Order: sequence, then structure tokens, then C-alpha cells
Amino acid sequence: MTTKHHVSLAASALLVALAGNATALTLPEALTLAERHSPALRAARGQQQGAQAALDTARAYPNPEVEYGAGNSHLMPATPHPGRNRLLAVSQPLELPSVRDARERAAEAGALSGSAQLMDARLNLHAQVKQAFLDIQRRDSEAQLAEESRALLAQIYSRVKLRVEVGEASRYELIKADAEMLAAENAAQSAEIRVVQAKDRLRALLGTALDDSFDITPTTLPPDELPALATLREELLAHQPLLKAAEAETRRAAAKLDQERSLRIPQPTLKWSAEQHPDVNLWRVGIALPLPLWDRRAGPIGEAQANLERAEAEQERIRSNVLNELDQAYGRYRIAQRQLHIFETGLMQGAETALKVAEAAYRYGERGILDYLDAQRVVRSTRMDYLNARYELQFALVDIERLRGTLAGEHP
Repeated sequence: MTTKHHVSLAASALLVALAGNATALTLPEALTLAERHSPALRAARGQQQGAQAALDTARAYPNPEVEYGAGNSHLMPATPHPGRNRLLAVSQPLELPSVRDARERAAEAGALSGSAQLMDARLNLHAQVKQAFLDIQRRDSEAQLAEESRALLAQIYSRVKLRVEVGEASRYELIKADAEMLAAENAAQSAEIRVVQAKDRLRALLGTALDDSFDITPTTLPPDELPALATLREELLAHQPLLKAAEAETRRAAAKLDQERSLRIPQPTLKWSAEQHPDVNLWRVGIALPLPLWDRRAGPIGEAQANLERAEAEQERIRSNVLNELDQAYGRYRIAQRQLHIFETGLMQGAETALKVAEAAYRYGERGILDYLDAQRVVRSTRMDYLNARYELQFALVDIERLRGTLAGEHP
């Protein structure tokens, strides 16, 4: 059984399980569904299959041509021996080795390009699914933080209301607490909507129907240690499928140019024919050659030359772009890594300590509600920034994995 059939069976079984809400969706299961149902991946597979079929076409030999004719013979002057005549002719075009070799090289380069583009489509799909999966986790975490903040502010609002009613605080504090409470409720509702939107994005990437209430199993954080940037660049240049596709397209353009130049030499056609007449039988063997008098293929050769120059420029552009993408992703990774280090080595603890001090001061009447709410706001903002830094690190790692040109668990 082929790998494609295994993926198909696994995806079908997974859909049945998810339809019955038997289990939460895991990242490997999401990738399996995407491999099976993604429209973008199906289009890339079709393109790759077409390139492989073009290689079969390039390797085929030209077909011979058979001609048959029959008619009546009327000799002049009139003769008592009129009768039927027949003609049988066979023509076989002959390709020069240089033309055939160039055509095969162009088709082989096209097949390599199709395979590389399919791999690039898989890399992009896996990266998008992983990022969408991680985005759901981030939005779930944001919704949880927003709900915790809303619950805490509800308690603060109740205490402030009670103090205002007994005359221990001014009504301004209640107004301020009420505004903070409304903002927290709005943030919690917005966070829930963002969870739904993140799930919709994942559902669209998978290309298959999932229940609106489907859940996910949080994935393990990827390792946060990477090789040096120079090593990553070497891996990118060696394995990145976009570069391989661009190199193959350049080779295909060069082979097309060689083919057009070879076609300036006349391609012979071998001919054999036999004729039967009432009074004589004829047969002949010959070779037909087109004369390149008016058309020396200057146009096709010039077009092929321009296509080669364009392919070379496109190859250099893609090389520059993917290297720049790697530099950008690695920069985001290093920034997120430093941010996490700052959060984990003092910033989070400092914000929470400040909140405890402000809360104690408020309870003992040493500080007003504004100081307490400000401290609470700082803690919420710090937690949210920490959460975003964690996921920005993961998003950068997913991008770097894509740019390195290898899928997890697969060797180049």
C-alpha cells in the first residue's frame, strides 16, 4: 500500500473520530488532514504529475506517417490496358541527437522543478497549519487571561461598591472600577471571538469539514536552541525547494535555448514509397530536408535567450529573498528569546510583587483605587506580553524550519 493510501485511510478514520467528538485534534492529526484534503496541495500535486507526463512526452520518438492512395489509370494515347493504380508511402522523421538531448534535458529539469514546487507547497502548508494551531493555543491562553482579569475586576468592583455604600470611599472610585470592569468584559468577549476566528483559519487550511466546537490538544513547545545563523544559511542553500525549483527552471531555459539552436540544422525525413500501375511497378527511397532560407529561427532563439536571462534573474531574486526571510525570522527568534529571558528573570515577578504591594496598600487605606487598578493593569499587560513573546518565538521557529527546507521527521 502506498504512502498516499495510508494518509487517505488515516485521514478518513480521523474524520470519523472527530465527527463523534471522540478526541481533541492534535497537531500530527491536523497535518494528516491537511496532506489529504488541502486544495493548494492537490493543485501542486497536479502540477508535479503534469511535469512528469511532459518528461514522458519528451522521451517519445516521432511517429511515422503512412500514405495510401488508389485510383484509375487512363493512358494517353488510348490503350486497351487501362486499370487501377495504387500508392503506398511511409515517412519517418529523424531527430538529430542534439535536438532530442536538449528536449529531454528541458523536460527532466521541468520534472525536478515540479517535484521541488510540490515540496515547497508541503513545507508552506505544514508551516501554516502549525502556526494556525499555535495561534489557537495563543488565543485560548489570551481568553483565559482575559477571563481571569474579568473575574478579578468583578471582585474589586464588588469591594469598591461596598466601600462606597458605607462611605469609606468616594463615588469616583466606583465609576473608575465600573469602567475597568466594562473594559475587562469587552476584552474577554473579544478574546473568545478571536478563538473562533483562529479555529476558522485552521479549518480552512485543512480543507475539510470540522465541527464548530472542535477542540485541540496543546502541542509541546519546540526546542528553542538553533544552530548558528551561518549554519542555517548553508542548510537553506542546500535544501530549500524554492531554490531547487529556480535552479531547475534555469536549466530548463538553458536546455530550451540549446534545442532552438539545434533546430536551425534541418531535420531529415526518411521516405519510402511503392506505386503499382497497370503496366509498371515503381518504388523509391529518399530523404527530405527543409531548406532554412527564409526562417533561421532567429525569433525562437531570441525568445529562448530572453527566457534564460529571466530565469537566471529570478533564481537570484529567490535566493536573495529566502536568505532575507531567514535573517528576519532568526532576528525575530533572537528578540523573542531575549524578551522571554527578561520576563522570566525578573519582569514578571516584579509586576506581581508591585501588584501585591498596591493591593495591601489599598486594603489598609494607604493608596487609592487608581493605584491598585494601575498595578493590576500592568500585571495584565505583562502577562499578555509574555504570552505573545512565547508564541512569537514559536512562530519564528516554524518559519525557520520551513526555510531550512526539511519537514520534521523527513530527511532531505
